[in-house]
Amino acid sequence: MYRRGHWGVSLLVFAPVGLALVLAGRPDLAVVGGGAMLWLSTLPDVDHRLPVVSHRGPTHTLAFAVLVGAVGAGAGVGLASVLGGDRTTFVAFGFGIGTLGILAHLLADALTPAGVPLLWPLSSRDYSVSLTRADDALANYVLLAVGVCATAAAGVVALRVA
Repeated sequence: MYRRGHWGVSLLVFAPVGLALVLAGRPDLAVVGGGAMLWLSTLPDVDHRLPVVSHRGPTHTLAFAVLVGAVGAGAGVGLASVLGGDRTTFVAFGFGIGTLGILAHLLADALTPAGVPLLWPLSSRDYSVSLTRADDALANYVLLAVGVCATAAAGVVALRVA
């Protein structure tokens, strides 16, 4: 997928998480998490700029998602020390958002015929549902619209419940 498609899938995946955070009394984490999801949405495509890493290679795997989650956990430690609060909550939040951000990217790319090597280095098999091509502009805009609508719906529910 292209950037807009990745943004849309990230918003779609995060909408229920953001809603849960708001309902749990943490709208601050919902906002930070949503921003982090959008920021991470294209991180795996850094492989386009790395000369020794093939596109949809190691950065498009579950291992990379866990690695980014670990970095997010480290950021959670820093966030807890700056903002104060329960360190465990911030570490779990950082890990969860880091991992989920990459998983959303992988989900979007799995919609394309090329798929993603989820289990690399254990397996080189590419996983794909072959729903649309990555360069399909309409599909990318539809994914963005669905993500925005899911986020808006979560916001409406949060306002009505809270």
